[in-house]
Amino acid sequence: MNLKKCLKGWLVGALLLAGPLHAAPIVLATKGFTEQHILSAMTVQYLQKKGFQVEPRTNIAAVISRNAMVNGQIDVTWEYTGTSLIIFNRINKRMSPQESYATVKRLDEKLGLVWLNPADMNNTYAFAMQRKRAEAEHITTISQMVAKIEHLRQTDPDHNWRLGLDLEFVGRSDGMKPLQQTYRMTLDRPQIRQMEPGLVYNAVRDGFVDAGLVYTTDGRVKGFDLQVLEDDKGFFPGYAVTPVVRKAVLETHPGLDEALNTLSGLLNNDIIRTLNARVDIDHQSPQQVARDFLRQKKLL
Repeated sequence: MNLKKCLKGWLVGALLLAGPLHAAPIVLATKGFTEQHILSAMTVQYLQKKGFQVEPRTNIAAVISRNAMVNGQIDVTWEYTGTSLIIFNRINKRMSPQESYATVKRLDEKLGLVWLNPADMNNTYAFAMQRKRAEAEHITTISQMVAKIEHLRQTDPDHNWRLGLDLEFVGRSDGMKPLQQTYRMTLDRPQIRQMEPGLVYNAVRDGFVDAGLVYTTDGRVKGFDLQVLEDDKGFFPGYAVTPVVRKAVLETHPGLDEALNTLSGLLNNDIIRTLNARVDIDHQSPQQVARDFLRQKKLL
């Protein structure tokens, strides 16, 4: 009888330890840009190390990924609080990063989606300048940039401060016009230089424009030595990247939440800029960049 109990206890323990290996593969969906490719590679490598089976799907549009998660076709994704708030839930109310996270977490709980711990990073819009110039002119915030523009308007009308903006932002209802209202920024038409988003970084670096609209976690911010200006009036919504998992998947994959929270806890703006730069500027693969980072953190 004691032998049977021992064998039974050993079998139960073995099954528990091997649980992730025998559970259904976790379907991971990520979007189609550098940061998400790195997050995908990082997640796959770390979860496999922890004993989970992972089936990655990349280049999935946000809305498609969202619908697939709600319908149970995708298990895990790295989503941004601002995307969920504005695109999925159509909430345009200005909120702090903490309020945004609490709101999307509460709303998605009703759909069986669990928002785990957000990373300490914010992939949102921002204005950036050449670092040396920003330091020389003592410009660290958007308000200071606007004051500089107005000063030149009053004292040197022939010197137009040029802003590099992507085509979409100029025409969006939550884009350039409300930004100008918030910061009381007056611009003449020649001062707005519209271009493809990726060209803005080069235009700032090369001095074609005085400042440009960028994404805060883009690798070129670090690679081109740009200074991101503080959004001191809180115009731009927060976009904290966060692992989102179907509740049913968490219940059948013990330890998955802890593993994903470990990854999100490693990330911040400076770290993700560095990783993005290694892909976009140094032309390394997302898989290699993710592997090196996890090894540095002693997770592989």
